Amino acid sequence: MSASSTSAGPGAEPAGRSNPRTAAPRFRGKYLSLTTFRRDGTGVATPVWFVTDAGKILVDTDADSQKVRRIRRNPSVTVAECTASGRLRSSPVPARAQIHPHHDVPSARQLMARKYRLDRIVILPVYRAVQAIVHGRRDHGDSVVLVITPGF
Repeated sequence: MSASSTSAGPGAEPAGRSNPRTAAPRFRGKYLSLTTFRRDGTGVATPVWFVTDAGKILVDTDADSQKVRRIRRNPSVTVAECTASGRLRSSPVPARAQIHPHHDVPSARQLMARKYRLDRIVILPVYRAVQAIVHGRRDHGDSVVLVITPGF
């Protein structure tokens, strides 16, 4: 393995130097640190559940979340493997995020349901209850799919 391929950490496999789009980094695990950027350029990292499909990373999130608002202003993001608490397990990779309604990406829900079957039954209801208490929300509203293309 060359020195350049080891710098991305255990979970990400960076593309070759000659053409950065030949192979997207491969992320494994349950959590991805998605860093979006505020107007002043400050990064805000959020651990999210994710799936991959055709070289793209798909993230299901609330349409009115702060990360979606930041991506609307600035689609440049970074992604890295992380733990549930957000501790990075690989080096951040620059990427570009696009916001799509679920009907534009029909595979997202199926892939998420398959990967996070037990987590959706146990963890998601607890997460939503905590969000309702902390943020005063009763319903989780509409959701969108973030389609993230690594390597930008």
